[in-house]
Amino acid sequence: MKEHNLKILIATTLKVLTMLSLFCCTNVAITTTNNLNPLILIPGNGGNQLEAKLTTQYKPSTLICDPWYPPFKKKNGWFRLWFDTTVLLAPFTRCFASRMTLYYDKQLDDFFNAPGVLTRVPRFGSTYSLLYLDPSLKVVTDYMAPLVESLEQLGYIDGENLFGAPYDFRYGLAAPGHPSRVGSKFLNDLKILIEEASNSNGGKPVILVSHSLGGLYVLELLNRNPSSWRKKFVKHFIALSAPWGGTVDEMFTFASGNSLGVPLVNPLIVRNEQRSSESNLWLLPNPKMFDAEKPLVTTPNRNYSAHDMVDFLKDIGYPEGVYPYETRILPLIAKIEAPEVDITCIVGEGVRTPEELFYRNGDFDEPPEFLYGDGDGTVNMVSLLALEKLWKDEKNQSLKVIKIEGVSHTSILKDKVALDEIIGEISRINSNVQLGLSNVSFAISDAK
Repeated sequence: MKEHNLKILIATTLKVLTMLSLFCCTNVAITTTNNLNPLILIPGNGGNQLEAKLTTQYKPSTLICDPWYPPFKKKNGWFRLWFDTTVLLAPFTRCFASRMTLYYDKQLDDFFNAPGVLTRVPRFGSTYSLLYLDPSLKVVTDYMAPLVESLEQLGYIDGENLFGAPYDFRYGLAAPGHPSRVGSKFLNDLKILIEEASNSNGGKPVILVSHSLGGLYVLELLNRNPSSWRKKFVKHFIALSAPWGGTVDEMFTFASGNSLGVPLVNPLIVRNEQRSSESNLWLLPNPKMFDAEKPLVTTPNRNYSAHDMVDFLKDIGYPEGVYPYETRILPLIAKIEAPEVDITCIVGEGVRTPEELFYRNGDFDEPPEFLYGDGDGTVNMVSLLALEKLWKDEKNQSLKVIKIEGVSHTSILKDKVALDEIIGEISRINSNVQLGLSNVSFAISDAK
């Protein structure tokens, strides 16, 4: 009898210790490969490799951009367009920019590649093209490699219960009633990947982990599918650094071009290419989230808020962007629906982030002066935390927000504190411990 009671006591103690580890210790979780929900990574803008192939329709912008460049291609003519180190050299920067440029066809109401340029993402379904943007330069072009390594330590295996969803990040989505061939195909491919990942893992629902722009795509996917599908196939959605309301930094990109920190690159050479990106239009500050009275760009002639985007596009010399912005983007971002899927937003804070641009002489070819505010260095706090405000009255939407002090937009994928938070959250989700709370927003500030 005493032995029986002792066994009960030991079993009860183990259960209590397990529960305490789940609730009290962020980075402690008891998981095995068998109880892991399948997980899919969705990268951000520029967060996966992109390949191109030139056809006979291709007309080089300069002699140096002749189809022979780059000289080293695969046997079938495909080569890595993003990221290619030759972009650092000005003549080749122009080749890169012309091949990356999209064109909006008003008659067809959609965006297309430059004539003669075919593009594709390598190995959809695998994390391969998300790890490094240039596998030959792993140290300087690593992207999701640290996160994937942490997931592997948890028991995830690429192609078995861990998957990647790379996409052509230049393209975006459009409001209902407008074609969006490339973006819509990606949503469909992602939907099929979710279903296959679930079916191949015993019917377990999937955990979706996105970074930056990938979060906007995932939210659209969830809201464009019925509730029954979401409940069956999606366990949880973790959004890292999601720019729900766009960024002021995107206005800088449109106005002056953005070298994105790549050394030696003249931002004016890539500006037209960046303006042509459909996804960049999607990332302009959302007038529903940014104060109408708050100037984001200031010049001697006038100020521009998020509500003045049409005039802004005209005045910077990009009037061709006005029509697709007004007809395709504004209706798309007018309302952000709650998908009634459990969501965790993990964001950085306390990093100097462009909040207002000052063009003292009104010349957009010259870099502006910056007024900085709070955010993750790229995305403003009002955008990172937008869902808290938008969904505060949603009774059936579970939303958790984790804020990490001093973590930037991209370092969230590498920083040890951030990785511990991400892996800890994934472990808790896999543990199936439910707090039974809905319509509640948690915030963990100054995580260290």
